[in-house]
Amino acid sequence: MSPLALLPLATPVVAAWARWQNRRILRDGEPLTPEQMQIASVVGVVHPERVRVLRVGRIPFPGGRPIDRLARRMGLPGLDVDGLTLGHGIFMRRGAATLRLLAHECRHVAQFEAAGSLRAFLADYLRQVSRHGYADAPYEVDARRAAAHWAHARANAGSLMSPAPD
Repeated sequence: MSPLALLPLATPVVAAWARWQNRRILRDGEPLTPEQMQIASVVGVVHPERVRVLRVGRIPFPGGRPIDRLARRMGLPGLDVDGLTLGHGIFMRRGAATLRLLAHECRHVAQFEAAGSLRAFLADYLRQVSRHGYADAPYEVDARRAAAHWAHARANAGSLMSPAPD
């Protein structure tokens, strides 16, 4: 049996940690700017006004360094990730916070909203990662696709709105 197959068993522990971190982000994070709210809406967030972003030096990881090493051996991201979404709360690593990353993380917010609860979202997410691996997990594929679609639309809109050269 693959160690990834055991990942869904961690759902209760991860969900408790995630609820605690979510409260921290909602308390200390910043609301989205009008431009960021538009991005959130474009990628499917129903309630962008509820989203908060907390910029940190390093994204917290449940279990610290020992679990980080185990996660890396299983092909999962570890302590060096750039963003992490927990409900309506988003951690973003300082220096990596781009609008495209925000679009990716906001797509995870939309997935959370569709799942109905943080625990349901995490259970689905961990099940997907255990079945498909991190990079090919449907939620991750969907978030990358939504962010790429947003970036492409933004680039095209920008070029259409640029004045024609003389």
